[in-house]
Amino acid sequence: MSVGSCIILGMTETWTKNTYACDPDECDTLIEVTSSDKFGFPSGSIHNVKCPCGRTPNLLSVEPATIGPTIERKQMEETTTYDANVLVTYKKIENGEVSYPTIKVNELEWELDSYRKQTQRLNNIQSQVNQIIDNMTEDYWYNPNTDKETVLSDICEILGHTPKKTIRFSGRMTFEGELDIDLADAEDFDLEEHLADILTLDSYNGDVEIGNYSIDWVQED
Repeated sequence: MSVGSCIILGMTETWTKNTYACDPDECDTLIEVTSSDKFGFPSGSIHNVKCPCGRTPNLLSVEPATIGPTIERKQMEETTTYDANVLVTYKKIENGEVSYPTIKVNELEWELDSYRKQTQRLNNIQSQVNQIIDNMTEDYWYNPNTDKETVLSDICEILGHTPKKTIRFSGRMTFEGELDIDLADAEDFDLEEHLADILTLDSYNGDVEIGNYSIDWVQED
């Protein structure tokens, strides 16, 4: 097993890069760990590595790692600037087709963020499916002593869903108010038609939707 060595500020260190992969059917996470023997880590694979999903990933490879001197790294950090409008070319694989598009950095960041959100959503869905499958056993959901309400309640909890029932309603309300009109228009003024044009009925509760409404009658006091 080969390892890489470098000198950092007069001190010789041995670095190794360990690459792990989690279950491709359940998680498919790739993990890379680079370690130095400076802190007592042995050269070679690192044990007890855990995936964020909780599984123990499989070790794919152990390779020598080259770490630049501290002074060089600091100089690189000081001279590196971020420009969101810089054009970058990257490798893209879609439906088995390989392409090399060139886009701006901020556009690539947006695509990566969208991919991360989509991946997170798919992982959440897969986790929900796994929980449902785990409950479909002879001892639980298929147990004749487990009633339908328990199964439905479990499904709603797993999916984060709250069932709703729609209630249709009708009613009548009275109102009163006042308005000013030109005295010259008073003789031909139609109060009911005017109010029908300007009055609306709404709700401050997002779960309540007001459909049709009309003015049954209105009179001038």
